Amino acid sequence: MIFAVLFADVPDGHTLRQAHITAHLDFLEAHSAEIKAAGPLDRAAGGGLWLVEAQDRSQVEALVREDPFWAAGLRADVEIAPWRRVFADGERL
Repeated sequence: MIFAVLFADVPDGHTLRQAHITAHLDFLEAHSAEIKAAGPLDRAAGGGLWLVEAQDRSQVEALVREDPFWAAGLRADVEIAPWRRVFADGERL
């Protein structure tokens, strides 16, 4: 099952992001079997988006809690929603 994970950052979180970006990227690489895509959102409040392949929501929640950005207090909120891919690379699936 695929989950969309939408993060909102704390206000003025730029310093926290910069301080922990290397650990965060190392974390994403270490969990590349589950985290299929990740990246920042271009919005005033900051944040990010992951696409995660997992058996259930609890596995996604565990990944979120292990992320160095979460532990550092950068993330203000997270939304986890099941997602079904129906179109990709110009084709219906």
